Parts: sequence; C-alpha cells; structure tokens
Amino acid sequence: MSGTLYICATPIGNLEDITLRTLRVLKEVDLIAAEDTRNSIKLLNHFEIKTPMTSYHEYNKYDKAKVLVDKMLAGQNVAIITDAGTPCISDPGEELVRQCHAAGVPVTSLPGPSAFVTALTISGRETRRFCFEAFLPNEKSDKKERQAILSELARETRTIMLYEAPHKLVRTLSDLYEALGDRKISLCRELTKKHEENFRTTLSEALKYYEDNEPRGEYVLVIEGLSREEVKASEVKEFLDMTIPEHVAFYMNEKGIDKKEAMKQAARDRGVGKREIYQALLDAE
Repeated sequence: MSGTLYICATPIGNLEDITLRTLRVLKEVDLIAAEDTRNSIKLLNHFEIKTPMTSYHEYNKYDKAKVLVDKMLAGQNVAIITDAGTPCISDPGEELVRQCHAAGVPVTSLPGPSAFVTALTISGRETRRFCFEAFLPNEKSDKKERQAILSELARETRTIMLYEAPHKLVRTLSDLYEALGDRKISLCRELTKKHEENFRTTLSEALKYYEDNEPRGEYVLVIEGLSREEVKASEVKEFLDMTIPEHVAFYMNEKGIDKKEAMKQAARDRGVGKREIYQALLDAE
C-alpha cells in the first residue's frame, strides 16, 4: 500500500497555534517536505521533532513532486509544510497534491492557521461572501494580467482579500485606488503576534499614510466589495457612454446573443423603449 500525503498547517506567528494532531503527524511521518528548510528547522527544533526534511518550493515543485510521489508509492508517509500557515493555498504544494491524485496517493489535510482567514475574522468586513486573490501578478512582468484582475475586482461584490509584501504595498494600494475607487479597507499585519494590527481605513487614507510611514511586515488586505446596486449603476454608466449601435453590438459580439434579444437588453439597460433602439439602428445604417 502507498503512503499518504499530510498537508500540515503551521503557525503564522504564535507558536502556540499549532495543533496536537499536527505535532503528532510531524513526528510520525517518514519525511517532511518544507518550503524553506532553514526556516522550518526552527519550528521543528522548538517542538523537538527529529523527522528528516527535504526542500520543496516554487523552483523545484514539478520534479521534486515526482520524487515525493515515488516515495509515497513505495509506502512512505510525507508531510508538507510551508513557511507559515496552511500549505497549498497560493503555494507550490498544490502541484504536489495534483500529482498525488494522479498517482492514486491518498491526501489529507490537517486544519490549522491561515493568514487570510485570520485577517478576515478580525477585519470587521463582510464575511459571508469573499474572494481570495493572494498576490496580484507582478506589475512589471505580468502587467496585462495584473490590469485584467484589477478590472475584474472593480466589479466584485464580495469582500476582496489580497496578500502583499511591505516593499510593494504603496504601489498596490495606488493601483487598487485607481481601479476600485475609494473603498473601505482593513490592513492586517503581525497576525497572532504581540503587535498584531488591524488598520481600518479607506484606500485613499491608507495610501497617504504609507507614503509617509514605511510599511513593515507582511500584509493581508481586506477590501469592501460593491453593492449590487453600485455594480448596476456602473454598468449603466458604461452603456450610456456607448452609442446605441455599439450597445447592441456589445451584446451580440461579447455575449453571443441574437440581434432581437440584444435590442431588448439594450432597451432595458437604457430605460427606453425598443422602438427607440430600432430607430437608432436604422439611422446608423
């Protein structure tokens, strides 16, 4: 029988947050795959865990996953840990999980700390519906993808959650303010640590603050989503900036609906009768 992959959440700050089950599994498995062995050895030493470690990170995730899968197929049990929090969330561990499933290796997750869940619960923002974007694409190498995601987030009605490093925070706040407008935001840092901070403000005020005060630590950004009424108003404004033929063409070309239905939808958007839409199309011919 093959071994099992154990996804083990580790503390994001306070070492007391590790679970008894995680401690037991880390001691019992044959091997621990760690994102940074130099960082993880501190955790293992603190809890007197002697299990061998191997590195598993973004730059070796494909080839190393094959090696680890072979070990599990041979009967070894492997635990995967990240530098902090739950592995496989915006993390190379997701590739190992995929390869385990493809090879028929059992996978189980030991729940525990997660930075974005921790931030969401203390943010004071809407928690029933939220979306997690992790880190935005790099503003230099993936500029188009970054802009595409920001455009999507501009219409998002759920609470938005992002990660950001301190040296990129001001640029990201600037891009968010430009794309989303002046939304309410909670900036959470030093989570579970002595100087934990939940800075509740707006995007414009946060940008002003961090232009004058150096950001410190890793941040979780929790941003208010739009109401459905605000989304609808935004869409109507965009449509009113179009000519009626452009509006109808949008539904035909972008949404793939026939001309008759596109005319009806354009009339609803603009609050006019179908006759006015029809006449505008005739005039444009």
